[in-house]
Amino acid sequence: MAKTAVITFTDPTELDNWVIINDTVMGGRSVAHIEPTPTGTRFSGLLSLENNGGFASIRRIPEPLGLSSNKAIELTVQGDGRTYQFRLRTNRQLDGVAYVATFATPPEATTVVQFTTKDFTPQWRGRIVTNAAPLAFEDVQQLGFMLADKTPGHFALNIMSIAQTNTVDIANKTDS
Repeated sequence: MAKTAVITFTDPTELDNWVIINDTVMGGRSVAHIEPTPTGTRFSGLLSLENNGGFASIRRIPEPLGLSSNKAIELTVQGDGRTYQFRLRTNRQLDGVAYVATFATPPEATTVVQFTTKDFTPQWRGRIVTNAAPLAFEDVQQLGFMLADKTPGHFALNIMSIAQTNTVDIANKTDS
């Protein structure tokens, strides 16, 4: 299976390309951190529902990523048993339509998850956008991760790689 790295976390400057965007932008109280690990990067924090909050996210700064719709996007992650969102944007704005795919993370297991364009749903502030253009990976300018599972408490997602692969394995893999 041929893979092409999309984001290389082994580059020590990669974390400079990421920003944290939490529910604090609307008065919420969630907290998130992003930090390097020996195997990638860690998105962690505390999800709070106080003050109508309920989301924590990280997003990479906008730039063309050279993705191909003829290949799957493959994430290798280690989670905490929660369900996360992988989010793509085709514009350079902080707000607007995001193409969203969710993935579950078995606690403390490394999971490989693959997505095609058909796995993403266009959303704006949690609502489905019915008139959005179809997603083409070639148009993606931003990618990110969000936790918005309505369950307050600590969270941690280790992101080991973001790549494109020629082969789509329909049954996503989990290694304990």
